[in-house]
Amino acid sequence: MRKAERLNDIVHHLRRMHQAVTANTLAEAFEVSPRTIYRDIQNLMDTGVPISGEAGVGYVIDKSYHLPPIMFDADEIEAIALGIGMVGNWTDEQFAAKAQSAFKKIQATLPAPLINELHQISTFSAPSHYKIPWEVSFTQVRECIRRKNKVQFSYLDLQQQTTLRTIWPLALISFSPVWLLAGWCELRQSFRNFRLDRISEFVPVNNRYPNEKDKNLRAYLAQIDHD
Repeated sequence: MRKAERLNDIVHHLRRMHQAVTANTLAEAFEVSPRTIYRDIQNLMDTGVPISGEAGVGYVIDKSYHLPPIMFDADEIEAIALGIGMVGNWTDEQFAAKAQSAFKKIQATLPAPLINELHQISTFSAPSHYKIPWEVSFTQVRECIRRKNKVQFSYLDLQQQTTLRTIWPLALISFSPVWLLAGWCELRQSFRNFRLDRISEFVPVNNRYPNEKDKNLRAYLAQIDHD
């Protein structure tokens, strides 16, 4: 990570924290030495970023502080535009509309030279006939993940057997052209992945699931890394 990026990320990290963060904690998060963090903090303070604290105690930032508008280079703009196109082609209309709305906001902040770069983009995501349709609402699934709502649905497995599942939805994962819903399955008492195109009768359950350390997204991702 370049120094400029790390300084920017340190500011965002401190803004998210509700208590003082030590240099050692920051060093672990950004995979650098505490001495580098001390220099970074001093550099930020020298440029007027309202950080207070000291070595050995921790650092806090004035939450009213906002970074200057983010600037992008031509390659970053092209990568964002490609991502927006992929969202439009591989999710649903509601999510695609949100992606377009976000892109318009980004465009509104761009200087004239980068606006010109938008008209010269040569990397695109085209609609594909390989897209596998599903009947569940993609947006509803995302909302259940965000709200930590349990969900129930009928699932048709590869052996053409249908079972009723109750899961704690954790993430949507794209393996184009297939989308997977990852979650903790109460029936199997383990993490499972479910293809969206094999889900039917999807119903959110009113109660939220708890944030148990061995059943949350971090535990799921750790299992994937271990496997």
